[in-house]
Amino acid sequence: MTHAFGPAAPGRHQGKQALDLTSLEICAGAGGQALGIEQAGFRHVRLVEIDKAACATLRLNRPKWDVYEGDVRTFTGSRYKGIDLLAGGLPCPPFSVAGKQLGEDDERNLFPAAIRLVDEIRPKAVMIENVRGILDAVFEDYRLYIAKELSKLGYVTDWRLFNASEFGVPQLRPRVVFVALLKSYSQTFAWPTPTNVKPPTVGEILGDLMESRGWRGAKLWAKRANEIAPTIVGGSTKHGGPDLGPTRAKCAWATLGVDGHGVADEAPEPDFGGMPRLTVRMVARLQGFPDDWKFAGRKTSAYRQVGNAFPPPVARAVAASIFDVLCDRSHIKLTGS
Repeated sequence: MTHAFGPAAPGRHQGKQALDLTSLEICAGAGGQALGIEQAGFRHVRLVEIDKAACATLRLNRPKWDVYEGDVRTFTGSRYKGIDLLAGGLPCPPFSVAGKQLGEDDERNLFPAAIRLVDEIRPKAVMIENVRGILDAVFEDYRLYIAKELSKLGYVTDWRLFNASEFGVPQLRPRVVFVALLKSYSQTFAWPTPTNVKPPTVGEILGDLMESRGWRGAKLWAKRANEIAPTIVGGSTKHGGPDLGPTRAKCAWATLGVDGHGVADEAPEPDFGGMPRLTVRMVARLQGFPDDWKFAGRKTSAYRQVGNAFPPPVARAVAASIFDVLCDRSHIKLTGS
């Protein structure tokens, strides 16, 4: 697979805050990508999300964010013309190997809406997250179509597969990030490189939460849970209650001493016996959310918000690379150097 941008390079984000770089995010979900983009230095001017509970989550954690609750397909971006970054986590089912992989024929495919918004807004950069399946050979023509449409608008595009574990997140979670930059910015962009820091194991990162209600078996459990987590599966609104994925995933969780057939309301009691289930807070920690990030709605809704999120540390790494490029180019234009 060839890449349009330069080779991967160490993250160059140095906390440059002299310029006010703005972001508009579509399909924002529970805010995983939005949080990472914020941490990279961008200021969100608006977030678009159709799910009521997810919108409540965004407002709960960031009351000052302007959250638009509605369908991105009917959202008009003309008033945001010239923002720095258009970002989003487009629905995964059209390209997921767990589904029928209908791609462009799936009614949930929102790439056409994203391309329309790029045309209306003409941001300096675009950052879209999706599942690994979009890189399958069956979608090569569609990827070329997306690149061609954005090339007409003056953008250079590229795709890159990352594993969340490469950025300290305690699960594998492969995710594809699509980046498009106006040609004048594309030459100096480089994808972030992995941190090369081994992520904590499930036991290391969840031990204190498992022990929070006095479970006597927590320390022994933590020693057994000595690997990173399988990829968290968020599930679909068409399915039943929350669980940790299909049979193969549940078996992988069982090797770590976790019952993947459901999600618990609370940590185990002192005399609990058997394999514990994870709580929504535990799953959120495995996704890289900070503990103070709260999730609105009932357990099933909250779990799906967490499970479908883009881990903030990965979003931050990619957004930081974009931030630096935009800062550097803007500085050159401002100083005339």
